[in-house]
Amino acid sequence: MLIAVASKSGTLVDQHFGHAERFLIYDCAGGKPQLVDQKPVEKYCSFDPDHPFREDKFSAILAALAGCRAVVSAQIGELPRQELEKRGISAISAVGPIDQAILAAHGTLCGCGGGCGPNNC
Repeated sequence: MLIAVASKSGTLVDQHFGHAERFLIYDCAGGKPQLVDQKPVEKYCSFDPDHPFREDKFSAILAALAGCRAVVSAQIGELPRQELEKRGISAISAVGPIDQAILAAHGTLCGCGGGCGPNNC
């Protein structure tokens, strides 16, 4: 299962979805998160107080997240959350070490509590 993470540091989930300039893509097969890719993106957030939906930016992010079941970020706005979920990508808010956040997200999505094997998810 592929899970994308918004991280500025590369070790922590420490970035808002809309502020991310890259997403780290992890594979959770075997219960141990492995970094498999990094996808550069243009920031979704325009810092506009009205927060209009930015279809062009969002579409590019969706393309970068192809194949991912979830995005883990420190925060995400309600509209991008809804749009991700319409497309089958769960939006999960978390902070802290990436490995712990990914295992928790994986356990929630899979229903295994994070302990399934490589052929179970």
